[in-house]
Amino acid sequence: MRLDVGGNTFYIHESGVDNKNKSRPSLIFLHYFGGSARSWTEVIAQLEHDFHCIALDLRGFGLSNESNENAASFTLEDYADNLENLIAALEINNFVVVGHSMGGKFALEFAARQPKNLKSLILIAPSPPTPEPISDDERKHQIESHGTRAAAIETVNKATAFPLSETIFERAVEDNLRTSENAWRAWLETESKVDISDSMVKIVAPALVVSGAKDEAIKTEVLERELMPFLNNSKLVKIPDAGHLLPLEVPDKVAELIREFIS
Repeated sequence: MRLDVGGNTFYIHESGVDNKNKSRPSLIFLHYFGGSARSWTEVIAQLEHDFHCIALDLRGFGLSNESNENAASFTLEDYADNLENLIAALEINNFVVVGHSMGGKFALEFAARQPKNLKSLILIAPSPPTPEPISDDERKHQIESHGTRAAAIETVNKATAFPLSETIFERAVEDNLRTSENAWRAWLETESKVDISDSMVKIVAPALVVSGAKDEAIKTEVLERELMPFLNNSKLVKIPDAGHLLPLEVPDKVAELIREFIS
């Protein structure tokens, strides 16, 4: 469904509505860089019967519009504002934020605001609060090649430890190609470099951090060094034989960990 909030139009996939604002929290899913709400399809399919689930296309990704005209408007603070406004508009009073990669850093920025009804954080191969370890050459390559199918295929292949099904692979490539240039440049040029580690002490919600043992984008040791020391109430789980795109590679395991942590 489409939702107009704060001058922005968002695309949201909502399911399990009968479970909204009941004993179990709503689950709010934030996708990875180049992903969309659809990136959570296989995970949500295993949770929506028991939980109210909301996956959104972040601004500039998927079907959500850009609203603004330049890369400078796609800041961590902007995305945290967007999430705050969406939660208020949807009248959700008990929730968990599940963030993957870029979405994980957005979740950290949001959680540092100490939102009243945030029960916990689940961070799937999250971008750390410190600058993400991407070389200048790789940043330049990703910026210059964005928008081509060949580059999208390369990105998905590099981010996975084994071949995805054809359906999931093509969806990931399509999502990559739908990302706006401004949102793409903003993450690579500025927001992935922003250091928000000083504000992590403000996070009071318990956190589950999940890492793929074969993730070459954000390695487990990066999370152990750059994230875990900043989270007072957290747990790190490593999934064997999985890469960076965990919700696409091992959705069963991701859903299982989410369910176990919340329970």
